[in-house]
Amino acid sequence: MKKLTFLLLATLIFSCKPCEEKLLSEKQNISNILDNWHAAAATANYNNYFNAMSDESIFIGTDATENWNKTAFQAFAKPYFDKGKAWNFKAVERNIYFSEDGKLVWFDELLNTQMKICRGSGVLVKENGQWKIKHYVLSMTVPNDNVDEVVKIKAPIEDALLLEKK
Repeated sequence: MKKLTFLLLATLIFSCKPCEEKLLSEKQNISNILDNWHAAAATANYNNYFNAMSDESIFIGTDATENWNKTAFQAFAKPYFDKGKAWNFKAVERNIYFSEDGKLVWFDELLNTQMKICRGSGVLVKENGQWKIKHYVLSMTVPNDNVDEVVKIKAPIEDALLLEKK
């Protein structure tokens, strides 16, 4: 009985190792996709940047009015890319999560940007065997001790926007 228990335990331990390695490999793959996506913006590589995104993707920027589908985001971003430099985001921390069926990934990342620390989060889906960015949200971070100051600065602009949205 002890031999059987030992054999089952050993089988369980060693059978999980390939799964764990595959998950780590896939996480690294996702991380590389996101790093390359950010690098494409920093080097103004329009095609690589937008080819990493699903045709039905959504990009939500830091301004309350920035909620774009891919076509609208391309139109907004094109002048920046045409100037030779769009934006430069470098991940300093990233968490990646997979759905149980492995067909969906969501992530969050802390970014070093020209706006200082920002937070990105998003979703990737597998399309024709390739991971594509389906949804991305970029947020500026605000230290808790400075929230009141920031609210004073943005209140007039966003109060007008809220009235417009009613």
